Amino acid sequence: MFLDVLRRRNPDFIRAAQALHQAGRIPANSYVLDLDAVTENARLLRAEGDRLGLKVFAMSKQVARQTGFSRAVMAGGIDRAVAVDMACATACHNAGLRIGHLGHLVQVPRAEAAMAARDLRPDYWTVFSDEKAAEAAAAARAAGRTQPILARVQTEGDTFYRGHEGGFAAERAVEAAHRIAALKGAQFAGITTFPAQLYDHQARKVRHTPNLATLQRTADALRKAGFADLEINAPGTTSVVTLQALAGAGATQVEPGNGLHGTTPLHAIEDLPERPAVLYLTEVSHLHAGRAYCFGGGLYIDPVFPDYDVKALVGSEPTAEPSALRPVEIPPPSAIDYYGMIDATGPAAPRTGDTVIFGFRGQAFVTRSHAVGIAGVSTGTPHVVSIENIYGQPEPWPELSAKP
Repeated sequence: MFLDVLRRRNPDFIRAAQALHQAGRIPANSYVLDLDAVTENARLLRAEGDRLGLKVFAMSKQVARQTGFSRAVMAGGIDRAVAVDMACATACHNAGLRIGHLGHLVQVPRAEAAMAARDLRPDYWTVFSDEKAAEAAAAARAAGRTQPILARVQTEGDTFYRGHEGGFAAERAVEAAHRIAALKGAQFAGITTFPAQLYDHQARKVRHTPNLATLQRTADALRKAGFADLEINAPGTTSVVTLQALAGAGATQVEPGNGLHGTTPLHAIEDLPERPAVLYLTEVSHLHAGRAYCFGGGLYIDPVFPDYDVKALVGSEPTAEPSALRPVEIPPPSAIDYYGMIDATGPAAPRTGDTVIFGFRGQAFVTRSHAVGIAGVSTGTPHVVSIENIYGQPEPWPELSAKP
């Protein structure tokens, strides 16, 4: 689905990635980023956020915490990151992107709290419990600072992905806020949830979840109890076109991730302001029984849509034309994606070494793929900026990291 949009709205990026791969500049099994487009997307999101009075924090996990991505985001005016976990926070920090929000979705492990407070110095730190609040406060106090803390709140009927559950009972949020405010080293700053909005398949629209109403009710109760100037963090399915509704619902913080590279669900069905800026590139390994097997490692399709027929562009020359499209079978999530299987029947059958381009809404940080940033697509001078692993660390590809 996302390949169709990519072919139509950013074909130069496709052709640039194919040419660089054929020239031996990009490895197989790579998420490739159009950094020029990322910068422009960030500029649009920051401008709309400023207009609405929203703090905008960038999420980098979907593109493997890539250093070039972080710097492209900064070039577009977004100078803070939201970190899904400590590995994400470290990668963004090392790239020069300051940490605006830490601890949500993944809480900070106890032994890493001191480093988070001392070195990362997040603007906001989310906690799900009194125990985690105490850890954050103690770490901040030891670092000689006061940490603004967000409490994640929840109530019956809220929406959570399985395994994401947790948080303070919204009905007892005022008491929790008082407890957090009483901790030395802590300042109660506000509340958060996830997801505040989701794509509705049937309506083909982004809808607010019950969680957003929970935030609104909780914020009202906190204000009545004397907690003014609350931060309301409301992430989920963020694009320029969704910010107005979030601001109208009282949000003060938004956290685009897929929006920065044009791969929210809504981007697949509507032409939104952000252009697609990521693709998955690999190559044909071998042919067998009417199929061309391409190298895997990053064949993760974020299940935001029901199953659909997957296709890829396959060939040895730069092209985004439909004639290069071929059906592909992707191994199920229960299998290791050593290879994808491309239909090799018919004319112009794939050959070993051919470039294969997919358009995924990916989650590169959970794969074993490379992450490659390329700049210069917009000026006709595409070149590789960096090749990294899923931790935002340079890969010495194709050289060995250690030589005798």
